[in-house]
Formats: sequence, structure tokens, C-alpha cells
Amino acid sequence: MSRFAQYKHKHKHTSSKLVFLLACAGLLGVALFADVLWFSSSSSLYSSLSIASNWALEKSGIFIVPKISTKEADKATEDKKKRVPERFVSATFADLPAPDLQWERLASAPVPRLDGAAIQIKNLFYVFAGYGTLDYVHSHVDVYNFTDNTWCVRFDMPKEMAHSHLGVASDGRYIYVVSGQYGPQCRRPTAKTFVLDTETRKWQTMPQLPAPRYAPATQLWRGRLHVMGGSKENRHTPALEHWSIAVKDGKALEKQWQTEIPIPRGGPHRATVVVNDRLLIIGGQEGDFMAKPGSPIFKCSRRLEVVYGDVYMLDDEMKWKILPPMPKPISHIEFAWVIMNNSIIITGGTTEKHPVTKKIILVGEVFQFHLDSMTWTVIGKLPFRVKTTLTGFWDGWLYFTSGQRDRGPDNPQPKKVIKELYRTKLSL
Repeated sequence: MSRFAQYKHKHKHTSSKLVFLLACAGLLGVALFADVLWFSSSSSLYSSLSIASNWALEKSGIFIVPKISTKEADKATEDKKKRVPERFVSATFADLPAPDLQWERLASAPVPRLDGAAIQIKNLFYVFAGYGTLDYVHSHVDVYNFTDNTWCVRFDMPKEMAHSHLGVASDGRYIYVVSGQYGPQCRRPTAKTFVLDTETRKWQTMPQLPAPRYAPATQLWRGRLHVMGGSKENRHTPALEHWSIAVKDGKALEKQWQTEIPIPRGGPHRATVVVNDRLLIIGGQEGDFMAKPGSPIFKCSRRLEVVYGDVYMLDDEMKWKILPPMPKPISHIEFAWVIMNNSIIITGGTTEKHPVTKKIILVGEVFQFHLDSMTWTVIGKLPFRVKTTLTGFWDGWLYFTSGQRDRGPDNPQPKKVIKELYRTKLSL
């Protein structure tokens, strides 16, 4: 054989060997890459098959996967969950320390409702309207009897009456219902006003408001029905206007609403309380969801909202005074309050949005405002975080029903609209 032929034969043999080695290395690399992907994608599966996998890799002499215990894998998973923004709650927006309360679940309301209204007259609890879902609103009243703990009566509201975001107040027999949103989603407000005689269950009309409003702060004080703030006709712009009209025995004594001193800060979803001949406005927010432009169904669209914990009091000189603010900013508490032992009790609500995710954060605490010392304390926890609760008090028991609750103990975002009714014994 010539030198050239020998060289050619040797070179061909060497090339074949090199190709073979490269092919083997490639196959091993693919196998390794697949094994690493498999490991990273299923930690639970890996824990049951790690011995066989490790053995194969050790025999190859290429790569050894470090053994991870189930405890370490669980800790890694937990650490990963903690890093997800949706599971993170800043200390500013987290639940406040509070003692546990023993809650008893009673017969649920006939329907779930959000942004409804409620008035207590002695042992009867009148629950009005509200959303059933975002696309369906109620147009009736349910009545709960605190004495025998039963839902005892249901009757219809006038067809022209608003279905949510109502302003409601009572003198102990007559219930005044002012403005609010007419229809589901984010439909327009109405300026119409009605009064219910709870003894005859008959409705009458009253003079309309000067302008429609969503969720105005509404209360009877010194013979006049006061309507303050709320949101303007676009559902988002805070209103500062304050109107009043003289009323007696379910009738308006004047033909028109009178202009009063404007409220210091506008917006909806605040508690309005008359106690010790003082008118107090508590919490609330500026801004709200509004109808998406051009939507034929007035589909709700999120806008910037600012929740606050401001407290104002109207004094004898008809001037607003600033009182100590709530422990944290809270709104959606229009009917979430009761008066007990010279103090105001408030349950649940919403607070400022999450600083990272910008999601709505619900409130799960029970607050007490001491009227003698003008101070706030946190006196307990609700069974879960919830907004727009409808709250009553009878014979030492604090009751709440309806609203929208959280997604679970670790997720304060709103989810399910509820109809459950709970109570707890309070000794303050």
C-alpha cells in the first residue's frame, strides 16, 4: 500500500472515530439537558425518583445532582411563593393586631348582596337592594328579626328607586332613601328620593336632590335630612356639596333642598353617624369604578382611587371639625357601623390598594371609636376580610351580613359576594 493510501486510510479511521465520539458526547449532552429540565419542572416527582436518577448520572461520570430532602424542597417552594408579588402584603396594608372573637353563623340572608343598604329599627333589620352579581341587581327589601333570629319579611321597592350606592337614614319609623345607582354594572345615578313607612310598608316620594349622586353620606340630624359628598354623575369625581331638607313623620316640610356648608373632603363609601347630637363622617374614598366609554352595558372600568381614614364632625356652629383619623384608611363602610356604650363600632371595609400589585385590599378588623376620649382601638377580627357589611346590634350581640369577602386567609383581595349572617357577643 502506498504512503498516500496508508495516510488516507488512517485519516479516514481517525475521522470516523472522532465523529463517533462527538455523537456520543452529543447524546450524553441531550440526555443530561433533558434530565436537568425534568428535575427543575417537578420537585415532587423528583423526590420519589431521585435515587435512580442520581445513580445513572453518577455512573456516567459527567454530572452529579445534589440530593435535596423533601423538607428542603418544601422550604424552597415556600420561599418562592413568598417572592410572588400577589402573595405579598406590605406592613402598611396588612391586618392590624387584634384579639380573636367567637363568631356564630346564623341563617343566611335570602340573597347575596354587595353595595346594599341597611337600617335597624328596634329588633328589626331592614336590608335593601344591592348587587347580586355585577350584571344583576336586587329591587326588594329583606327583613331580619333579631328576637327570634329569622328572616321574616320580603317586599318590593318602587320601580324607580336606585339599586345600589343608596343614601339611607331613619327616624325610628320612617326610612328615607336618597339617590344612588340605577341598574347593574356602572350605570348612571338618580336624583330621586323615597320614604318608607315601616309600619304600613308603603312608599312615598319626596323632592329630588339638586343633582344625582352615588353613595352620598346621608343622615337625619336636628329635624333635617342631610345629604353630603358621594360621587358625581360620572361615578368617579368626588362631590363636596352638602344639602338638607326639613322632614317630619315621613314628609318633607320644604319644597326644595337647602345648600349647607360643603363637606371638607368628598367621595363615597363612608360611615355617617349621629350620636350625642353630633354628626360624624368617617372614612371613605375619592374616585371609584366608572363606566367604560362607549360601552352599551356601562361596563365597569377601574380608575384611580384614594382611600382615607379622615373623621369630621359638624358642631353647633355648623362648622366642620377634624377628629382623630381611623387606625388605617378605610372605605365601603356606609352601613358597617353601630352605636354601643358611647362608642361607634365599625366592621370590615377596604383600605388602600396594594403598593405592588395595585389590587384592592379588604379589611378584617373590628374598630371602636370612643366618644368620650375621641380615640380608636382595634377590638377584634371578623371571620374573614369583607367590605360593605350590613351591621346591626341587639341584646349584646354584634351582627353582620352580606358584602364581598376575601380569597382566603393569605389573600386579602375581594372575591365572593356573600349572604351569610354572623354574630358575636360583645362586652365593652
